[in-house]
Amino acid sequence: MGCARENFERGDFDSSPPSFTMAGLVKTMQALQLTEYRKLQLVDLPVPALAPDEVLIRVAACGICGSDVHGYDGSTGRRIPPLVMGHEAAGVIAAVGTDVLIYAIGERVTFDSTISCGTCRFCKTGAINLCDHREVLGVSCGDYRRNGAFAEYVVVPARIVYRLPDALGFAEAAMIEAVSVALHAVHLAASEQGSSALVVGAGMIGLLILQSLRVAGCEKILVTDIDRGRLELAKKLGAEEVLHVDAATTSEKIAEQVRAFTGGHGADVVLEAVGSPATVRTAIASARKGATVTLVGNLAPEVALPLQVVVTRQLRLQGSCASSGEYPEAIELMASKAIDVTPMLSAVAPLTEGPRWFERLYAHEANLMKVVLTPGPVA
Repeated sequence: MGCARENFERGDFDSSPPSFTMAGLVKTMQALQLTEYRKLQLVDLPVPALAPDEVLIRVAACGICGSDVHGYDGSTGRRIPPLVMGHEAAGVIAAVGTDVLIYAIGERVTFDSTISCGTCRFCKTGAINLCDHREVLGVSCGDYRRNGAFAEYVVVPARIVYRLPDALGFAEAAMIEAVSVALHAVHLAASEQGSSALVVGAGMIGLLILQSLRVAGCEKILVTDIDRGRLELAKKLGAEEVLHVDAATTSEKIAEQVRAFTGGHGADVVLEAVGSPATVRTAIASARKGATVTLVGNLAPEVALPLQVVVTRQLRLQGSCASSGEYPEAIELMASKAIDVTPMLSAVAPLTEGPRWFERLYAHEANLMKVVLTPGPVA
C-alpha cells in the first residue's frame, strides 16, 4: 500500500521527553483536525494541559477506526467538527501529573479509548464501558467533546494506561483497542468449548472476533461476508467454513446454509459485526433455538426486529459495547501471537498523509482494512 511497515519498529521512534516544561511554557503540536465534514487539515494546537492524575503521551501510532470513517461525513453524529479524532493509539509517556506515581517518562504504553469516571456504580462493579459519565477519545457528540490521538500528544488519566511488552511494536499496539472489543463481545456471548459459532461480517472486528472465538475453544466457526478477499483471510485465521453473500442473498437462504453447517440446528453462538438491517436479520435467522445473538456492529441507528422469530425461538439478544477490562488479556494474546493482527494491518503512514487515507477508506477501497497513522517522527 505504499508504506514501509517494517521500518516502524521500537527503535525508530524518538522517545525523548518533549521540549517544554510543566511550569506552563506553552508549546504547540501538530494535529489532524476534522475542520468540517469530509475535510481533514493538519493544524497547530496547544499541547494539552496535564491534570495531577493524568499522563501526557507522545503518540507513536494511531489507527483509523471504522467509527472514525463513518463519523467523517457526519452520518453518525458523534464526530462534530472541529475535532481531533483517533482512539486506537500507543506511544511513549512524555510527562506525568503530580499524583501519578506508577508511571515514568519514557515508558511505552497504550490506553483505553473509554474515559470512565471510576466512581459511579458501573465503574465500581467493573463495568467501565457503561460508566454514567463515559467519554470516548476523539468523539464529540453534543454531550461532550474530547480530542483524540491523531496528534503528536494526547493526555489521558493514568488509570486507563497500560504498559506495552517489548514483543509489541507501536503499529500493532494501536490495534489493542480493537482486540479488546472483540474479546469483550466473545465474553458476553459465553461461547463454550466445542460450540458452533457464526460471525456475520469479516471486517476488522469480525476477524478479531473469529480469532477470539478460537482462543475461547470454539471449534466450528462459520464467517459470512460480501467480500471474497476478506473471507479468504478468515479461512487463514481459523474459520472452518466461509459463506459469500451478496445484496440478493436473503437471510433465510443464509440461515439454510448455516443449518447445514451445524447439523440442522443453527449456530449456538452468533456475533453480528456489521450493524445493518440485513445483517441483523441474518444473525437472528441463523441462530438455533435458545441461542444468544450478540450485536456488536453499530452502523445503523435503528433496525427492524423480527419479533416473532426472537420470541418463538426463545433467542437472547445481547448488545456489546466497547470493552470492559479486556486490555491486559488483549495485550497478552497479541504478544504471544494467539491473536495475530498483522494480516489486517494494511498500511502505516505519516500523519501528514491522513486525509488521503481517510478518503481511500471512505471510498471502500478493495483490500484495505486497517490503516495506522504515525504522528511521531519515524526513521
